[in-house]
Amino acid sequence: MRITRKFLTAATFAAVLVLTLAAQQASAAEVTVRGRLGRTVEAGGWLIVAQQKYLLLNAGRWADESWFREGAEVEGVGETKSDVVSVYMEGTPFEARTLRVAAQQGNEATRPPASVGTTRVVVSGDALVQERPDTAVVSVAVITQGRTALAAQQENATRTDAVVRAVKAAAGAGAEVETSGYSLQPQYTYREGQPPLIQSFQAQNSVTVTTGDLTRVGPVIDAATAAGANNVSGLSFILRRDQLARQRALTEATRAAVSKAQTLASALGGRVVRIVEVQEATAFVRPVQVYDQIETYAAKGRVAQQAPTPVEIGSLDIRSQVTLIAEVATGQ
Repeated sequence: MRITRKFLTAATFAAVLVLTLAAQQASAAEVTVRGRLGRTVEAGGWLIVAQQKYLLLNAGRWADESWFREGAEVEGVGETKSDVVSVYMEGTPFEARTLRVAAQQGNEATRPPASVGTTRVVVSGDALVQERPDTAVVSVAVITQGRTALAAQQENATRTDAVVRAVKAAAGAGAEVETSGYSLQPQYTYREGQPPLIQSFQAQNSVTVTTGDLTRVGPVIDAATAAGANNVSGLSFILRRDQLARQRALTEATRAAVSKAQTLASALGGRVVRIVEVQEATAFVRPVQVYDQIETYAAKGRVAQQAPTPVEIGSLDIRSQVTLIAEVATGQ
């Protein structure tokens, strides 16, 4: 009875071994795959796309061939590898023994089929949009001198207080008035061969007025100088609410870049397939600025009635530049 069991066990093992070898031989049998070459989601990978996808494991053998490119119709003979696992498992792993261009129907020559080539072009588009500013920034200053630091500081404080009250009244309730700078410095006299001597002290208090009412710019300057400001150190016009203008400039710059890409594609005898990359190079608003420092009549000792300060408001330049990379398909 024991002999019979041992015999059955050996027979069963032999049968299993035969089936296993047969399965391995079947899985290792050569197959012929015909389809189009395509790229995989994995870096540097290639597929043969037929009724199903085959992941070409040894694509590097033919990578330098002129016909080896995306979309080419190829025929490969080799083995599928069920024991190979890829990152994304895109297609059945396939190791080709031979790979060649598939013969065209009605023509046995192994030449590449007529296909579409691609190239990339880099273009840029610029746009300029002009808008009327919505905010003015005025900087005025009170500069005083005294024989002592205290005298210069006290006189400056009195006059600056008057200037601040005057510009607040002239600018209106919605304006922003703030101190933007203060300095107190000795003034020296220099004589040859002698150390410098302090002759007096100079105090400077700067006040910045920001207003959205552009009609008040001239009156603010007039009120400041009448109250004791003897220096207008800056005047600029800006666009605080610039989002719509920036968007319009960006849109126009993008359209200009796309138009250039389409022109190049047409000259190459093809068309733009897709936009690969877009970069916004620059987008800025150039403020209208007046840098000239104005010495007032009061600073010159002239207490005379002055005409209102005229202020002409220009346009702001909103510029945008876009660079894009376009893929162009050209017929061969």
